[in-house]
Amino acid sequence: MMCDVIRVRRATVLRVLGTRPGAVELAVDVAGDEAAEARAVAYPALTGPVEVGDAVIVNTTAVALGLGSGGWHFVMAVEGEGGAPALGPDGAEPVLPGRLMKLRYTPAQLAVSAVEEVDDPAAPMAAADSMEQAPVVWIPLHSMLAPVVAGARAAGARSVAYVWTDGAALPAAWSRACAELRGQELLDTVVTSGQAFGGDLETVNVFTGLLAAKHVALADVVVVGDGPGNTGTRTRWGATNVASAMALNAAGVLEARPIAALRISFADPRPEHRGVSHHSLTALSKVVLVETHVPVPTFEDDDQRTAIWNSLLFAGVEGRHQLVEVSGMPAMELLAAKGFEVESMGRSFADDPDFFLAAGAAGVLAGRMAARDRAWRRDQDIGGGQG
Repeated sequence: MMCDVIRVRRATVLRVLGTRPGAVELAVDVAGDEAAEARAVAYPALTGPVEVGDAVIVNTTAVALGLGSGGWHFVMAVEGEGGAPALGPDGAEPVLPGRLMKLRYTPAQLAVSAVEEVDDPAAPMAAADSMEQAPVVWIPLHSMLAPVVAGARAAGARSVAYVWTDGAALPAAWSRACAELRGQELLDTVVTSGQAFGGDLETVNVFTGLLAAKHVALADVVVVGDGPGNTGTRTRWGATNVASAMALNAAGVLEARPIAALRISFADPRPEHRGVSHHSLTALSKVVLVETHVPVPTFEDDDQRTAIWNSLLFAGVEGRHQLVEVSGMPAMELLAAKGFEVESMGRSFADDPDFFLAAGAAGVLAGRMAARDRAWRRDQDIGGGQG
């Protein structure tokens, strides 16, 4: 089957390669393809259960174009009765969880229960209107999530939530990093906002996503950014992470303490991403309109340190935001102790240490803020009790 904008094929499920919450990785035989087998991902919430031997319909568009899906097809449907939703114990149709539709007006639209759908005036989201100075870290790439979360934990954060924006991958189940961070008890809650879906909490937009992370998940550090697979070009504005930086404006509106994780690399072969990425410079000099903390990682190499600070100064970032040097090593040490191996665009920590240390620095600063705020509140309570 072919049309102008999508490449669709029939396939047969050969075996299950792995599972994680909400996703099943499969080996499939794609009709008409020369390869003996290919890899595919199914989201059972959308397709129903998938088993070995099932005939499935797969979207092969990204693989055909050689794009960043990593060589994966995506199961659209299971042919026959196998893909039908399970019925209730009395044979009735299952009750849908809520009235908010995500992936709206597409064949895959699904109903979710949004935290904003509250009838009880005492519910946490009924009157939620402020982040109450909670630190909110924006990440321009999903691969920065693990070092930010680990940095926050290493510096004293008790609970961390991730608000998943909808500029890249939409299903939360696609992220191996989220699953592993949850398994390591480093990340507590995933909130999917906008058209993104599959998190512990579902929200209509980034504003309510941030508020839900604070008032429902009770996180004292919140990370916000797109899921895996964001889109970038060599143009100044043509990148989804430039748009996701608007989340820092939302954080400022909601009385949070915004923090921007810098995208830094001295290993990326593309000149626009060496040193401070042009996407970070654009976001911080043009997009982010609220004063933001910008952690700059410490460098052993004086030339690299000078290059980073000069980039930030030349772009006018220092005049708009608060720059502070922070070591990201506590984040990497915690991840190493947990056996968590970081990777971004095929590069490990050994290949591109400054990339991960910059993300870790943002997490460390957020964790310190949360710990200091907790200590301040404790002292206030003690002082009030003595008075």
